[in-house]
Amino acid sequence: MKINSKKLEKSQIEIEFELTPEEFQEHFNHALEHLKHHVKVDGFREGKAPASMVEEKIKPEVLLMEAGDHAVHHVYTNYVRENNLELIGQPEVSIIKIAKGNPFIFKAKITVLPDVELPDYKEIVKKVRKSFDAAQGGEISVTDQEVQDALNYLQKTKAKFTLKNDVAQKGDFVEIEYYSPQLDQGKAAPQSGASLAPQGREAKDRFILGEGGMIKDFEENVVGMKAGEEKEFSVKFPENSVRKDLAGKDIVFKVKMVSVQKMELPEINDEFAKQLESLPAGRQAFDTLVALKASMKEGMTIEKKEEAKQKNRGEILEKIVEKSKIEVPETMVKYEQERLFEDLKNKITQTSKATFEEYLSTIKQTEEQIKETYQKEAEKRIRKFLVLREIGKKENIEVTDAEVEEEVIKSIKNYSKEDLAKIDINQLKEYTKGVIINEKIFKKLEECQ
Repeated sequence: MKINSKKLEKSQIEIEFELTPEEFQEHFNHALEHLKHHVKVDGFREGKAPASMVEEKIKPEVLLMEAGDHAVHHVYTNYVRENNLELIGQPEVSIIKIAKGNPFIFKAKITVLPDVELPDYKEIVKKVRKSFDAAQGGEISVTDQEVQDALNYLQKTKAKFTLKNDVAQKGDFVEIEYYSPQLDQGKAAPQSGASLAPQGREAKDRFILGEGGMIKDFEENVVGMKAGEEKEFSVKFPENSVRKDLAGKDIVFKVKMVSVQKMELPEINDEFAKQLESLPAGRQAFDTLVALKASMKEGMTIEKKEEAKQKNRGEILEKIVEKSKIEVPETMVKYEQERLFEDLKNKITQTSKATFEEYLSTIKQTEEQIKETYQKEAEKRIRKFLVLREIGKKENIEVTDAEVEEEVIKSIKNYSKEDLAKIDINQLKEYTKGVIINEKIFKKLEECQ
């Protein structure tokens, strides 16, 4: 068998295989053996007729294509395995010549994981560490004010609510319905992270009045309203609004006050600390407020350190990727674009009352236009993946089945039987393996710091 291969752009390889007539005959015989079980020959039990008689019953082109398919699969698969090729997607196969008693020629165009030319990544890691330490400005710590802010948030989760017949005041918990007839889209949410509802639908929201859940002017107009009262007013959207098409514009809203509740906050003291439950034990976690604050400070410090670690790792990877030479395959980019698009689609349908088609109508974009916006992000993610993978190979990073098994058991131990039934264990294992490998790679890099 003759094999000729040539490299193409974007990590593609074109391979031409030429089998001798004798080599192709083996695949022809295999095809005949396979098909004779599906052909009835008078006087013989199924699959027992002589090959020559079976061949007479089968159309020549059917037999040739069966032989060709078998030859392609067998030869191509062996070539990939023997050459340790790491493929992306399926091959593009084209048959050049096929005839009984002649050489069989076919081509396969494949995309493989690209070569990655790494820089001196250990030197880059050292420089990032110095820069990162300077930016951090010393030891990571949590201030008393940060602890107090966290306590204030915790206090609100324990608040008691009582319906009011009086007007809404700042500090009250209100529920409203609102609608903007001025907009083609139907309504625009006057929050800082504005989302849209489909045309003709009123939106509902619940928030603590005066705490910035809505645009300031919007909240000022809601102050003084009673449950059941309706009001129409104009709100100027800020210049830095996430809705660029509304920035700086005056938008009319029709608002109905659904309910007003007085919010009573518990006093932050030792009794407050005692009433907090520690999970999963369900017992009193703290005897004093001092103990609660100490525990919160410790937890917040751990979170800050983890955040700093991830930021440091992100900068390390960015710098290494920046200096690496990679020809990213288009196939990988398109796959990642599709994945990012599906993530967006799922998020929209799960968090919004609107369908995805209504969302597209609102933002005046097509699916293809949205996918196109993900191209740079997709390529960026692929580059990071390829660089980490190459570093892992250079550093001989490995993960055992036992390590994967241990982490999988940890991750699913709190799952219910119903949730476990929905999980693809093999997929979870692959994901877990990737997480462990990346963690080992970053720890290896951090040793250079």
